[in-house]
Amino acid sequence: MVIGYAGIGGVLLLLFTGLSRRVEVISEAGGAETAKPAAPRRWLGLGASRHVVFKLSGLFALDAFAGGFVGQSLLAYWFHLRYGVEPAVLGSIFFGANVLAGISALLASRMAARFGLVNTMVLTHVPSNVLLILVPLMPNLPLAIAVLLARFSISQMDVPTRQSYTMAVVAPDERSAAAGVANIARTIGVSVSQLLAAPLIAVGGLSFFVAGGLKLVYDYALYKRFAALPAAEEQAPPRQRR
Repeated sequence: MVIGYAGIGGVLLLLFTGLSRRVEVISEAGGAETAKPAAPRRWLGLGASRHVVFKLSGLFALDAFAGGFVGQSLLAYWFHLRYGVEPAVLGSIFFGANVLAGISALLASRMAARFGLVNTMVLTHVPSNVLLILVPLMPNLPLAIAVLLARFSISQMDVPTRQSYTMAVVAPDERSAAAGVANIARTIGVSVSQLLAAPLIAVGGLSFFVAGGLKLVYDYALYKRFAALPAAEEQAPPRQRR
């Protein structure tokens, strides 16, 4: 399975390298985006949007680094260590958790339309991280599961809003480059923390506290730096928004 996954990634790499510059959007005329050959960029495909993308990517790397301490495989390992939960029960727990996470992602657009992208990211992420910290403090399995499910019910609302916000604050012709840089930053962040996660989660669930604390730092930094930089459509009068 692992080799197959890596092989599919190699196929995707070949397909992406075959794309021409004509897939890039470089201008918007009358609200309609047009695709034309993009001008070469000096740094990772980024030009005018470079600084904002690097700032966002740094924050996203911190969030991913924190998330690596509580990946689902590690959570399953902790539940087995702490409560002796069998694999069949673990499967049911995380099936329900992922269903709730999927529903939360679908509801994110409605919240973003009402509160704004940055506000939605922060307002849903903060309580999610508090719930994450509370999981190892629960005295029994049912309460731990309930807190975990509550956390998953709001944990994914920042994902579509994060991606939408990144695309909204960069130049149209730099969107794919911005997405690539942000994804690389997140991948590096999560890969580093996973080296430390297993020892920490086995020590009284310490990784829950590390992950939750770092994610709260991320939320504070994101709001402080970008709350004053709304997406372009959020700056328009309500009747002009799409």
